[in-house]
Amino acid sequence: MPVYIALLRAVNVGGTGALPMAELKTICEGLGFSNVKTYIQSGNVLFRSDASETAVEEKLDAALGQKLGKRPGVMVRTSKALEAIAADAPFPDAKPNFLLVYFLPEKPPGNALDKMVAPDGEEAKLAAREIYVHYPKGSGRSKLKFPALKSGTSRNLNTVRKLADMAAAMEG
Repeated sequence: MPVYIALLRAVNVGGTGALPMAELKTICEGLGFSNVKTYIQSGNVLFRSDASETAVEEKLDAALGQKLGKRPGVMVRTSKALEAIAADAPFPDAKPNFLLVYFLPEKPPGNALDKMVAPDGEEAKLAAREIYVHYPKGSGRSKLKFPALKSGTSRNLNTVRKLADMAAAMEG
């Protein structure tokens, strides 16, 4: 049974609303997912399911939409995909907490970088369904304008690596 990692958008960060991780775990178990584990309060959950990645994403987003009053947006990746995302991170000199991986629902358009305005020297690289962004001064006060990021959710490279490690241990 595959291991999936679901990354919730705008949960517990001033967006859609508060969702205790214990509640997220209960929702996932109610959907029939097994071996459910959460990681930190920003909406990261790992689990096993026989369903396809797309089906898992839809079921979880719909269930969370009922709970929160609107769908938050859920990006799901397999453990192997997340491992590759962590391993393929560009900008080797970037501090891992200054390198964010934006997980998107679909492949970013090829011209996405053309619309990026990076006043603080931010750099970005497109990937399969992700965009890596290096914030040399940190993301907190960045004035980056990058429309392609709007539909996604981000995690810093430390978090991505930790989730990939947790998923690999579940594959065990």
